[in-house]
Amino acid sequence: MRADAYFSFSLTVAEGKRLIGKGVAALPQVQRAMAEGIVVVTRSTTSGYVLEELLGEEVDRCSFVTGRTLPSAHPERGELLTGDTPEMVLRNGEVQEDTAADDLLDELRAGDVIIKSPNALDYRGRQVGYLIGAPTGGTVGRYLGPAHGRHLWFVAPCGLEKQVASDLVEASRLLMSGGDRLRGPSLWVTPAEIVTELDAIRLLTGAQAMQIGAGGVMGAEGAAWITAYGTDAQVEAAQALVAEVHGEPEMLEYAR
Repeated sequence: MRADAYFSFSLTVAEGKRLIGKGVAALPQVQRAMAEGIVVVTRSTTSGYVLEELLGEEVDRCSFVTGRTLPSAHPERGELLTGDTPEMVLRNGEVQEDTAADDLLDELRAGDVIIKSPNALDYRGRQVGYLIGAPTGGTVGRYLGPAHGRHLWFVAPCGLEKQVASDLVEASRLLMSGGDRLRGPSLWVTPAEIVTELDAIRLLTGAQAMQIGAGGVMGAEGAAWITAYGTDAQVEAAQALVAEVHGEPEMLEYAR
């Protein structure tokens, strides 16, 4: 754990999402599929950042959402998130405007990429969980089988604020045992190619990264405190990267 330099900093959830988007775009398997393959980006607030980094241009992130968690005191904020934009298909890096992701299932081949942001994270176990409301399993049900059967990359961009205290497998078993007594979504747990803020720092700068704290106020609720460490050059690169994402507007500010 000893290193030449250390740098500790905090990231809001929005800043973390921007950093994660950059990290996903830097994954070697994503770059390969962008050059000569298919990348399917499914809808979520985090995936909106990923899509912007892949395309190198702004997208309407308010329309690139699906299920959402809103403050109970302000449910009307959901009206700012239209969800009008469907899943995005990129073939050789080009947007396929008239191609529905469902139509691609038979075309997907080994090395192609599915990007699906989760709802829960077990970082040490390298597992993620998806809240499932649809009786057929929703987006996860559509893509996870082909991901295994066709040897696709199943990439899960995920902020550290989604780390949960429960054992994900035990939580999934509990919900499955509820039967018709269950009110609300179930939980689908799977391994994935996880990209958090920590992974993005390593991918983009070569520095190692460790979470050392969490939480905040006045818009920093859900923030992560992180320490990057490594050579002087790596830590300097991490400082420059953090400076680049600092100031990313929160979703409510962006939507308005």
